[in-house]
Amino acid sequence: MVPAFLAELRSRGIDVSADGDRLRCAAPTGVLTPQLRHELQQRKREILDFLRSAEALAQQQRAIVPLEPRGTRAPVFAVGGHNGDVFCYRALARYLGEDQPFFGLEPPGLDGRTDPFTRVEDLAAFFADQIRSFRPSSPYIILGFCAGGSVAYELGRQLVQGGAAVEFVGLLGSPDPRWFSWPRQLARRLGQQRERVSQHARALGSLSVADLRRYLTEKLDARKAQRDAADAAALDRVLIRRAVLERVTLVAVRRYAPRGFAGRVELFLPCREWLPSATRRWRSVAPSGEEYVWPAGCSVDSMLLEPQAAGVAELFRRCRDGIGPIPLRSSDPKRPLPLLAYRPTD
Repeated sequence: MVPAFLAELRSRGIDVSADGDRLRCAAPTGVLTPQLRHELQQRKREILDFLRSAEALAQQQRAIVPLEPRGTRAPVFAVGGHNGDVFCYRALARYLGEDQPFFGLEPPGLDGRTDPFTRVEDLAAFFADQIRSFRPSSPYIILGFCAGGSVAYELGRQLVQGGAAVEFVGLLGSPDPRWFSWPRQLARRLGQQRERVSQHARALGSLSVADLRRYLTEKLDARKAQRDAADAAALDRVLIRRAVLERVTLVAVRRYAPRGFAGRVELFLPCREWLPSATRRWRSVAPSGEEYVWPAGCSVDSMLLEPQAAGVAELFRRCRDGIGPIPLRSSDPKRPLPLLAYRPTD
């Protein structure tokens, strides 16, 4: 094989490089024997092809970010949220331990040299190629967080279509793409704004004059800090690129229409209120899988942070190891929960 042959040459102090269609050799005097010269001439074409492919691979952006490279289990490849941050998985990878290989998938667009993909299908194909090059033998486990769940879903589909074995696709707090549409996002923001106004009104009505002055000062200071942070972000090239990636990714997710997938799609939900709204669309295209729910007090924003990440890791292990979920009882006997979910039994 070419890599073994080149390694043997390097061990003798012979350096081989490509110069267009020519093969250049640098070697100490007397080392490059007639036999080696003849073999190099005979294998010139395959050596040139190998050196060019190695150079192209070295220049290609690498998407694989090792969060836990050790372990003997099927590796996890995890897509971050719409901002492309794979380090949101650090706590989860740590709780899963050293025997669970865990890799983040970082999208193009953060390095300043490449543009973000504008279609979920194209981004998933890019990740699929990266995974196959990095770890040719399957099975794999694919995870996606929030908006990244749509990319993870399509990635799982493409890997399976390409002949790979995917143990399951796990969607962590990932609503279906329609949730990111402009009307739904506008309604959500208006609801959040109403809740903030209500909270402020309740707080203002219960404070003394001195406490009211203190409360208003704190809120004004917080708003100023937010404006200062926004001004600083407008000058930071890294944050500018991340903001562009966020906008492009959200547009891509809004346009994405999931197609049928016969593999396992496991839903990890931050609370039981997500059950009807977050599962109906996914189950219409991927009926195989279960729902794992963490108790009240968890949210999408906190489910991968301390202390909630430990609970999500527990749910992941139950799913991975085939233990399965435990039925959740409905608080309303007239409206039983038809779905399975898990919650700790403490």
